[in-house]
Amino acid sequence: MAEAPTEAPTEEDERAFFAITATQLTPEEEAFIAAPSEVLHRQERVLALHWHPEYVPMELIKKRIEATFPDCAQSLVIPTQHNQITTYGEFAGVEVDCYSSGFNQKVQLLIHFRAERLERAGVLAAMLAHTARYRATQLFEFLAVLSGRDEQRLSQVAADTGAAEETIRFARLHARKLLTLLDKHAGVLPQDALKNKLVRGFLDAQRPRYGERLVTRVQAFAQAVKLRVKAQFPMQYFYRASEVIEEARGFGAGVVIPHPEQFWPILLADYDVDGCEVWNPQSQRYTEFLIDTLARKNRKGWTERRQLVFMGDDTHMSEKLRNPDKTSDKVLREIGVQPAWEDIGIRKRLLASGMDRACVINEYTARLSA
Repeated sequence: MAEAPTEAPTEEDERAFFAITATQLTPEEEAFIAAPSEVLHRQERVLALHWHPEYVPMELIKKRIEATFPDCAQSLVIPTQHNQITTYGEFAGVEVDCYSSGFNQKVQLLIHFRAERLERAGVLAAMLAHTARYRATQLFEFLAVLSGRDEQRLSQVAADTGAAEETIRFARLHARKLLTLLDKHAGVLPQDALKNKLVRGFLDAQRPRYGERLVTRVQAFAQAVKLRVKAQFPMQYFYRASEVIEEARGFGAGVVIPHPEQFWPILLADYDVDGCEVWNPQSQRYTEFLIDTLARKNRKGWTERRQLVFMGDDTHMSEKLRNPDKTSDKVLREIGVQPAWEDIGIRKRLLASGMDRACVINEYTARLSA
């Protein structure tokens, strides 16, 4: 039986902390990233406009994409790091956290543009820097609740979930350890490390010592706390979606709504966008409905631009290196792999709406180059 955890971070905790915040890949990790688990010879068109390189070097990602699609004849591949502009070849992109004042909810937008226009994206970059700093404060609010500094909210989640005292005690203790480590090493941590999933990684590192059963229960409780914090996180300090769109359009960027199932009212907000995702690994329920909705908008001329159909694989590259469950959904995602394009029922809807992958690549590339 594992010994009871101590209050102060141990050397083992320090090692776990540095392992989950490290951004330097080992030679073995580099080789792993460069070699995909599946090669898709038959896919000749690659449309990848929603994926996150995180700390994985772009040259390794490029090798992986080229190895995955060796017979690719047409492509449009643009990274969308959270609140940070990154480039891949001739294009740059970002996924922006913002909010819609119309229905007072956080939303996200994908912004894509030609890399040669980076010098005109200074205002957007400043907006993103503010957003990233503010977004990082959510981690500390999450830890404040989980550690018991905000005992009222912790008790509310405990009551709602029926969590056992052992689970709460373990979560509280390790949240305090993580806060101590974050404070101790604040000067050397990359900004990108300050994300909610740091908590998940630190708890996962306790599995060998304290066992799967306990840590799995704690993870479920921590997830409930995180969702409560996210639901109550103030929106007014994010930029409005309309402000982000206006700035992006000012230098010729394209704008796409990702996974609208997470914030349905955005489809009624009449934002100036190029289209929306109709499929995403975490949003698959209404794909055909969304295709039909965009087609109807186009037929009736309800929008200034023809609304394009997009699909996002939403790949997070760090998950392939750090997630202990190598069969989880996030680990199995691959840049440019969106099976819904090949689904017979969905293809029928796409053809009826005058859309396919080649059409979207051609039209969206032309818009970004205009």
